[in-house]
Amino acid sequence: MARFRLRFLPLVASIGIAAALPAAARAQEASPPASAPDALGKPQMRESCPGLVADDTPRIIPAAFRLSALALDQVRITYIGHATFLIESPKLVRIATDYNDYVRPPVVPDIATMNHAHTTHYTDHPDPAIKYVLRGWRDDGTPAAHDLTYQDVRVRSVATNIRDWNGGTERHGNSIFIFEIGNLCIAHLGHLHHTLTQQQLDEIGRIDAVMVPVDGSYTLDLDGMVEVLQSLKAPLMLPMHYFSAYTLDRFLDRVRDKYPVEFAETPSIVLSRATLPASPKFLVLPGH
Repeated sequence: MARFRLRFLPLVASIGIAAALPAAARAQEASPPASAPDALGKPQMRESCPGLVADDTPRIIPAAFRLSALALDQVRITYIGHATFLIESPKLVRIATDYNDYVRPPVVPDIATMNHAHTTHYTDHPDPAIKYVLRGWRDDGTPAAHDLTYQDVRVRSVATNIRDWNGGTERHGNSIFIFEIGNLCIAHLGHLHHTLTQQQLDEIGRIDAVMVPVDGSYTLDLDGMVEVLQSLKAPLMLPMHYFSAYTLDRFLDRVRDKYPVEFAETPSIVLSRATLPASPKFLVLPGH
């Protein structure tokens, strides 16, 4: 398999073609476990992602539109760079994660999510054509607590803390965004700075794919991030936020004894429940 290259691929072309195809803190104060422990004594997460949009009565979709869309059970994910992914639903709802002034997708998203740690994760000047701008923090320090349903997509958030510029803690300055599309639940960890409490894990629910920062310094340290991933138990893990081949390789060397690692040829993948890995693995998409 071809080795990963640190260069920005022609995303406009790859996304356009894909769209045309058919079908230094650890855990916060612990919360009481909300579910029974597993065989190792660790609490289990909820069995299913709550409120899946796909559980609704299927909507009637005109045949002409369906020709250019994904199948009803598919999601397209394209790595734009840094912490920004473009996520596309069967109805072609487009979502950009950690939308900012430096790394943006080549199309205007319908929904943009942001986090507050650094300006490479948010902007005060989003494109006015974006229908929904979801900031993962609130100025009053309370959780953002988003829960948006738009067409065939549900987006909700689970708040976490971040370190502030003075070495203190900004309460609820980061949100883990969960995207419920088709039969899948996809989580973006944002600028995560600590491991997760059982209450946060229960709020997140069952996850099929997770976008995980692997720099090991600006976000959570390597051991802490591995602990988070072991708690989430997502079948597919997509590295992000790693700056260089050295930083990425350092993380992958840390996890190779636990998980297989694959390198994709293109920055876009199409997921469905049927194509999820049988056991958890990392998939590295081109970009950084």
